[in-house]
Amino acid sequence: MKISELSAISPIDGRYRSKVEKLAGYFSEQALIRYRVLVEIEYFIALSSLDLPQLKNLDDVAIQALRRIYDDFDDNEALKVKEIEQETNHDVKAVEYYLREKFTDIGLDNYLEFIHFGLTSQDVNNTSIPYSLKQALDDVILPELHVLCDLIDEKAGEWSDTPMLARTHGQPASPTNMGKEIRVFSERLREQIRQLSELPLGAKFGGATGNFNAHKVAFPNVDWISFANKFIHDSLGLQRQQTTTQIEHYDNLAALFDNFARINNILTDLSRDVWTYISISYFGQKVIKTEVGSSAMPHKVNPIDFENAEGNLGMANALFRHLSGKLPISRLQRDLTDSTAIRNIGVPFAHSLIAYQSLVKGMNKVLINREVIRADLEDNWAVLAEAVQTILRRESYPDPYQALKELTRGKDGLTMESLHHFIDGLDLPEEVKKELRAITPSNYTGYTGGVAG
Repeated sequence: MKISELSAISPIDGRYRSKVEKLAGYFSEQALIRYRVLVEIEYFIALSSLDLPQLKNLDDVAIQALRRIYDDFDDNEALKVKEIEQETNHDVKAVEYYLREKFTDIGLDNYLEFIHFGLTSQDVNNTSIPYSLKQALDDVILPELHVLCDLIDEKAGEWSDTPMLARTHGQPASPTNMGKEIRVFSERLREQIRQLSELPLGAKFGGATGNFNAHKVAFPNVDWISFANKFIHDSLGLQRQQTTTQIEHYDNLAALFDNFARINNILTDLSRDVWTYISISYFGQKVIKTEVGSSAMPHKVNPIDFENAEGNLGMANALFRHLSGKLPISRLQRDLTDSTAIRNIGVPFAHSLIAYQSLVKGMNKVLINREVIRADLEDNWAVLAEAVQTILRRESYPDPYQALKELTRGKDGLTMESLHHFIDGLDLPEEVKKELRAITPSNYTGYTGGVAG
């Protein structure tokens, strides 16, 4: 750990920095400045493709030189922008002034007035931020989520031969299968990931109040709407919002945050279930020799990965829900409340990433204890009451539910022998009694992808 991480206020940039380091390239202050530089340069290059006499001499060599500005952007360049910002007290204007210097350095000082031409700062922010988010999702967040989904499916497959006692309301219920119960989570996750893939990332690009006022008055013969649509889609891979105020709607961004909140809810559910299975010894955990479970109790092997995941998922969702509720609301054509809020979008993704990594680590340490699971199942023959009374209904036996209720409800110690004694006393054909006696807690599992009883 670096000294700077020891003095960090947020654990994301301190204790957990090594786990989320990859996100710095998308959500840090330096990253935001770099993405702004990129948007400004790509916009200028797009302008040069128009038949504007002021830009007609821009050649491929110049364009390559321009792209090297953001390709080579590093800490030192970011500091130069921040120094300019100290004077301007405006972060996007500082980027414009920085680019004026860079244009001059590479001999493009004839084009200085077409840097940030006709734009407002939100045209840059509302493209830089969704573009950086898009790349962060593609490069870091979604790959980690897919690793977790695949691991859950893998464990579900490994455990598909393990019938177990289900619990509804915390009480013994009709038997199920451990593999199927774990597969519930991967199915839920994949559906939310599918929905996520259908959400377009929007961008606002239209001048001070969304109407291309400055663009149109300067070059009335250019179709600026078509130009902007093409630029946003082709250069940045985003979807341009057609009718806006000074800022983007943020509705799709809110939907994305809500989608991730649902993903994180599913994973919170998984964390708590696995934690509970560990607490009742259905699962054990691999022992890491060098690790300490408790500062006072040497025997402890705590389910810390699942607890860590749950805590970070909660932190992430608190911020996701605030952002999804706050960002789409702005006074009239704009206020500044979105600006300070949206700077935090990397924080919930960082907490989410920590949680996904913790769950991968935890799931890889889990060891299934089939003997404990089998013994628990065999100690609960009362869960066959549903099976027996359903077959009795099929046979038109009078009031079978009440008969099984009197036999089992609120009573301890129903055994195979006592259940079979009950079956033997029923006024039924012997072949039906034989069918009933063949049902056991281990084979009464329905369709679970494993044992089908």
